[in-house]
Amino acid sequence: MLNFEAFAVAVAACSGEELPEGTISRIAARIVLDELRPNRAVTICLPLLLAGGEQDRAFVRDFPTVVIDGCEKRCAEKSILNCGRKPASSILVTEVQAKYSDLKAESRVELGPKGLELARKIAEIVAKEIDKIMGE
Repeated sequence: MLNFEAFAVAVAACSGEELPEGTISRIAARIVLDELRPNRAVTICLPLLLAGGEQDRAFVRDFPTVVIDGCEKRCAEKSILNCGRKPASSILVTEVQAKYSDLKAESRVELGPKGLELARKIAEIVAKEIDKIMGE
């Protein structure tokens, strides 16, 4: 079992499957957790959080959360707010994508090189937010 107390920041990524931006948000979260800030953050399972997973809910209440939402519905952010805490930072894939108009996923299943590059840019933004939160 994962020791949540070893981490200082949660990352909550969009769980939407119908849009490429949801896939991009989840890949960005994995890049952060596996490559950019390993052992500094933990991911939160939004379906479990919404189903009442007490360990995840307690972590969100006690530690800052960086949210990566795929679209303007902001389901991940709303899920964190529903736990009684405002996210420390919220990143919206579509807003980042607007800054890099040449980066777009091929589809929700196959992101392609441009979609993966967008996921990496978002991951870099999230990593910087984690550094700010941790005072680094």
